[in-house]
Amino acid sequence: MSSQLVITDLHGGPDGKNILQGLTLTIKSGEVHALMGPNGSGKSTLSHLLMGRPGYQVTSGTVTLDGVDILALPTWQRAQAGLFLGLQYPTEVPGVPVREMLMASLGARGGSQTAQGVSEVVGSEVRALMDAEADRIGFDRRFLDRPLNVGLSGGEKKRNETVQLAVLAPKIAILDEIDSGLDVDALRAVSRRVLEQARSGQVGVLAITHYQRLLDELTPDVVHVFVKGRIVASGGPELARELEKTGYEPYAVDDPADQATAKDPFSDIPF
Repeated sequence: MSSQLVITDLHGGPDGKNILQGLTLTIKSGEVHALMGPNGSGKSTLSHLLMGRPGYQVTSGTVTLDGVDILALPTWQRAQAGLFLGLQYPTEVPGVPVREMLMASLGARGGSQTAQGVSEVVGSEVRALMDAEADRIGFDRRFLDRPLNVGLSGGEKKRNETVQLAVLAPKIAILDEIDSGLDVDALRAVSRRVLEQARSGQVGVLAITHYQRLLDELTPDVVHVFVKGRIVASGGPELARELEKTGYEPYAVDDPADQATAKDPFSDIPF
C-alpha cells in the first residue's frame, strides 16, 4: 500500500522560533527527495519538528502521514505510525543491545507479538533478517549484540542505522546527513541499500545532505534547495550538480523584514 507524508505551510523551530518559514512538501512511497541547503537554513530543524524533539514547537502548519495528524502524536507514536529518523549524530544507549532494541520496537509497533514483544517464531525470523542486513552493508554482526552505538565509529553508527531502517521497514524515512562519517565503500553500500528499499516501494525517503557524492549513489527523484527555512527551488538530479558548481548564492533569499529594519551605519555622520 502506498503511503505519503504531506507537509503543508510548516512554521516552527526551537523555543517557538520560526526557523521554518512555510515549508510545503509531499513525499510518497518509492520516492527519494534530497534536501540541500547552507548551514543554518533549518534542515535539521525540520527533522526535529517532524519527529517531535523536545524543545521544538510547530507554530503553524500541518503534517499528516496517510491522513493521520502526526503533530498531534508523541514521538513514539510517530515512529509507530511509520516515521523513521536517521540522526545526524546517532545517540549512544548503554545497556541496550541493538537486537533487543529492534525486537522491542517491532513488538511495540504491533503485529505478531506477545506481552514481552514479538513471538519466538517471529523473533527467530527477525534475528535472521538482522544478520542478513548487517552482512549486506558490511556491518559486523557482533555489533548487533552490543549496546546501541556505544564504542562505534561515526561510519559504523550510520551502517547501524541503515540496518535498523531495513528491519523496521517504516513508511517514510528522514535521513539527516547519513553520508557523514562514511568512507567511499561504506557510502556506496549504505546508499544502494536505501535506494533498493525506496525503489521497491517500501519507503519514501527524504535525504538531507550537503554533498553530491551521496546523490551519485542514492539517486534522487527530486532535489530541493532549502534556504532560510523554505524551499526556494526544486528540480531533478542535475540541480544538485549545479549546486556543486555555483553554491547557494544564486538562491539567496532576501528577507523583507531585514530590509525594512536595515540602517545605513554612516547615516548619522555629517559630511
